[in-house]
This record gives sequence, structure tokens and C-alpha cells, in this order.
Amino acid sequence: MSDAGLPEHAPGDHPAIKHGKTGVLLANLGTPDGTDYWSMRRYLNEFLSDQRVIDYPRWKWQPLLQLIILSKRPFSSGAAYKSIWNEEKNESPLMTITRDQTAKMADNLHQRYGDQVMVDFCMRYGNPSTKSKVRQMVEAGCTRLLFFPLYPHYAGATSATANDQFFRALMEETWQPTSRIVEPYFDDPQYIDTLARSVEDAYAPLTQRPNILVVSYHGMPQRYLSQGDPYHCQCQKTTRLLKERLGWDDTQITTTFQSVFGPEEWLKPYTVEEVARLAREDGKKNIAVIAPAFSADCIETLEEINEEIRESFEAAGGRDFTYIPCLNDGEAHIATLSSIVERNLQGWLE
Repeated sequence: MSDAGLPEHAPGDHPAIKHGKTGVLLANLGTPDGTDYWSMRRYLNEFLSDQRVIDYPRWKWQPLLQLIILSKRPFSSGAAYKSIWNEEKNESPLMTITRDQTAKMADNLHQRYGDQVMVDFCMRYGNPSTKSKVRQMVEAGCTRLLFFPLYPHYAGATSATANDQFFRALMEETWQPTSRIVEPYFDDPQYIDTLARSVEDAYAPLTQRPNILVVSYHGMPQRYLSQGDPYHCQCQKTTRLLKERLGWDDTQITTTFQSVFGPEEWLKPYTVEEVARLAREDGKKNIAVIAPAFSADCIETLEEINEEIRESFEAAGGRDFTYIPCLNDGEAHIATLSSIVERNLQGWLE
């Protein structure tokens, strides 16, 4: 379909072009190239300079970021990344998992569509960049692109900024491919069922059932909710649907938010405080924690939840802490993501 050739009715001296492929570009947050100071500083600078993430006026924020935050934070962030780093492949777990997800989805989609589809991934921050992957797909003959931010829930600081970067990449293309964006899938029945089965699988081998499941989502400033960001409501709906699918009542599950940054108030309750309160005040010494907002395990789950939040729970008297991994490249998750892609390709490919 995409072999180089002349467009229909083109004169003989027209340059040969590749065309006819449909590209599926998966997008995740990003990762530093290494755990050293300068790799961390480059990554954090790109991330924290994004006004979808930190929306303070640049004249106020940039001096603070460049002179104070980026002189210290690369050391602490580098140590955190080092504790979870995939030393064998010299990359972060997020990179490893996203690559594996892409390879498995490519296999699924090629079984259905053959070589009509090209599947790849990019990162909003760091490498591989969105711009470079859009360029590769266009050069490979993709005249249609499906862009898939791997976030179940919409937020300005995740889905929107990924889309922004995709649109910026398209702005540089002389011949823009026809494009679509995959909408958030926080209430997709197959996603909810896959999430529920991961809970059931995690609970099955335990000798004692956890007192409560803490459903921890990445946080955001409370102000963003007031400005119209739907993230909080979508997170609450995912928890409700998960509870209903599991057949539980309200005492067996609770919603919290993690990764607070900066001085202003964020969505509450904060996970790190709530797990301690559950142990200290409610006597819940056996808990499980799951993070549905992440499609792949990363620094916020492997280091923050399974290390920092676990420590907060145990310091408050908690005894048993079960972290339920993200859906990652599990067969059911890949089937769910592939199904979402197939729905979004309708009208392009059958």
C-alpha cells in the first residue's frame, strides 16, 4: 500500500512518494535518558516548563525553576529513578513497558489489518519525541494518523499537553496527514473489567483479604477542577464503576490522590496522608493500593507508591501493604487498548 510510486494521474516527472499507510502513534508522559544530574535536569526542565503542568506566569516561574528547583531537584529525582532503573536495558521501566505495549499492539493490529498499519510510540517529554515519530510516520507513507495518549482519564497536564505536542508536530509537515485523537477511556467497560480482574488476581493468593482498596490517582491543583478540568470527576467514576464491577460496597474501596507539588491545595485526600490515617485512626492494618490513571508502571507507582507511600502506612502502624501493578503489557490490557484503537480506525480501515 505504501510502496513509493507516482500519485494517480501524475506526470512522469513527478517525484515518487510513499502513501497509503495508517499510523497509530501511542503517547506516554516521558522519561529521562539517564539518572545523572544533566539528564535529569534536561528532562525536568522540559516537563516543569510546560504551562499545561505549571501554569504560573513565566516571568515569575522560570527564575524560580532555573535558579533554585533545577539546581537541587535533579539530585533527588535522579536517586528516585535510580532505585527503579532497568539496569539491564539502561532505561526507565516506563520506557521498557511502553515499548513492550507497542510491540504487542502492533502484533494484534497487524493480524487484523496487515501492513496497512504502522504502530509506534512517542513521549511528551524526552525521547523518542512526538515530533520525530510524526516525521518518521509521514516519511513511511502514513497519510492518516491516529494519536493515542495512553491516559485513561483526561487532564490538561496529561492528555491535553500530549495533544498539543502532536498538533505542533503536524504544523511542521508540508503535507499533513489526516488525523484523529483517541478520547479518554476511563469508563470503557472492557477497561473497567480488565482493571477489576487485576484486583481479583492480586487478592487471590493473599492469605488475608485487605481491609480496603486505596485507588490512588495522580493529583492536580484543586484550582484546575474549578476551572473546568474533568479529571477529578472521571477518576471518581472509574472508582465507582470498579466498585460496582467487583460487587463491593463503599467500605471496601476509597479514592485518593498522590504526587502533590508546590504550595497550593491539590485534590484531596492525599494518598500519603490517607494511608497513614487508615492505619492509625481506622485500624486498617492491611491495605491494597492500585493506580488506574497510569497505563504503565513508572516513577509515581514503583517509587512513590511502593516505597514512599508504603513507608507512610507502615510508620503509622500499618502491617500488610499490597501494591497492585498497573495493567502494563498484560494480555487483557493489550486486548483492551487494541479494541479501542480498532473502534477509532472505523471508517479508515475495516
